[in-house]
Amino acid sequence: RLNTSIGRYTMNDCGQLNLDWSAALIGGLVAAGVRDVVLSPGSRSTPLALTCLRHPDLRCEVVLDERSAAWFALGLAKAGGTPVALLCTSGTAAANWLPAVVEANQSAVPLLLLSADRPPELQGWGANQTINQGHLLNGQIRAFHAPGAPFASFDPHWLHQLAARAVAESRWPLPGPVHLNLAFREPLLPANPVVNFPLRPTIETGQPALAAAAQDISTLARQLSGKRGVIVCGGGEFSEGFADAVSALANALACPILAEPLSGLRFGVHDRTHVCCHHELWLRKEGTQAALKPDWVLRFGAYPVTRTLQRYVASSEALYLIESQGRWPDPEHRTQQLLRSDPTLASRALLGETLVAADSRWMSDFTAEETRTRHWLTETPQPPEASLFAGLCRALPAGAQFFCGNSMPIRDLAAYSGCGDSALRFHANRGASGIDGNIATAAGLAACGPTIAVIGDLTAQHDIGSLALMSGRPLVVVVINNGGGGIFEFLPQAGLPEFEAAWLTPQQFGLRPAAEAFGVCYQHTDDPQMAVASAADALAGGTPMLVELVVDRKHSLQLRRA
Repeated sequence: RLNTSIGRYTMNDCGQLNLDWSAALIGGLVAAGVRDVVLSPGSRSTPLALTCLRHPDLRCEVVLDERSAAWFALGLAKAGGTPVALLCTSGTAAANWLPAVVEANQSAVPLLLLSADRPPELQGWGANQTINQGHLLNGQIRAFHAPGAPFASFDPHWLHQLAARAVAESRWPLPGPVHLNLAFREPLLPANPVVNFPLRPTIETGQPALAAAAQDISTLARQLSGKRGVIVCGGGEFSEGFADAVSALANALACPILAEPLSGLRFGVHDRTHVCCHHELWLRKEGTQAALKPDWVLRFGAYPVTRTLQRYVASSEALYLIESQGRWPDPEHRTQQLLRSDPTLASRALLGETLVAADSRWMSDFTAEETRTRHWLTETPQPPEASLFAGLCRALPAGAQFFCGNSMPIRDLAAYSGCGDSALRFHANRGASGIDGNIATAAGLAACGPTIAVIGDLTAQHDIGSLALMSGRPLVVVVINNGGGGIFEFLPQAGLPEFEAAWLTPQQFGLRPAAEAFGVCYQHTDDPQMAVASAADALAGGTPMLVELVVDRKHSLQLRRA
């Protein structure tokens, strides 16, 4: 056997080389601000896993299933607003990340994807658990790095900087996943593994706040002044001060803010005088959209969730879009002016211009619709989902997190959440709007604080294994069991003879035994007020709980149509 020496290592020191290589890389992640690693057990990733587990500045979460691990990391990154690292072994392990990586890409969530791999000499030769991982996540990542297997003459500073570069690439200019594919030779560890973390300086990877040119701001101010306009705020991670800045802008222009729940503007102590939270309901009334047709729409954040608001935005003659990440979120193709700017900075800059308010009747018409709808909600029978969402939003303490599933729940949240003084953080996987990984995402959020999640029955079954992640976390998952995919009742396929079998897909599945199998408290009810009370009590006590709210789908549908 060859026993040649290069630098400070010999061929027999392969295990220690793997550890020192891993320490330089992981140390770089930590130096650049990473504090959380979600890892799944495996063999080839052992040098990296041991390094993470022994680093004094890292919090490590071990999740058996790579698919759940990726969704959990997504929730953790959403809650913390900083990059989270994912680690898995070679083979199909990283392929299980793909759905969550797609969501992270679409919703601009920073993740560091560390996939362990076999060395180059084993690729393409039929070696076990060896696949081509280089292109596995192509099209969904911001950057890809494959530094090769550890070699004896490596420069620790290079790996340290490579890690910091990956962190920076995950954060700016468009946050998202970055993939590092890391090959290791055997033996993976030395006989007596010792991880050495050399002291290295912190590496700053800050992001600039993009500001629009003064001339562009002045042009936009002239376009908005003196006309009847509407500010529309969709989902997004807005910088500090946005709520106050956009509220002041609406006041200066005497216009309403149609705020979706994910914007964060419906709840909090900021001025909500101009915030409309019932527009999803009153815009459905015949003739209302035409009567309140705006001269312009100023949009912040993601494209609206509901078709009701989408159609209203599209009805405007002029759409002005504020966007800072290089994307163009306008599938209706109506944008008249696009400003590349941080929304808070843009709002403040507009306030520095001479703005002319709309006539007073314009805002009063929106206020009247909001008032009429509040009365209507209390005087008219509503579907049980209305009581659930309104009740939960009133019951949650300030600072709590609300995760909402897709399909009907996110639309019901838009319709029935209302407004309030308690600042709540709303989350949803709206990047690709899937029903997969919702429980795991909520568990990741709950790792950072008390969280309520509301999802549908099919969504719950899709991610039932992630109930394992609820243990020890302040998380309550409310499952609306309406016997299948209720949203399809509102779509054309509802009239097909194959509708129930292929779209509605009611399941015969017991949530109680599933909860018991994973040691999660369980509550069954058909009363939305009881569901709210049970959820609030469990959250206050820090007890993980699964609440199943059974809803008569046909009755709910009748009330909605009425």
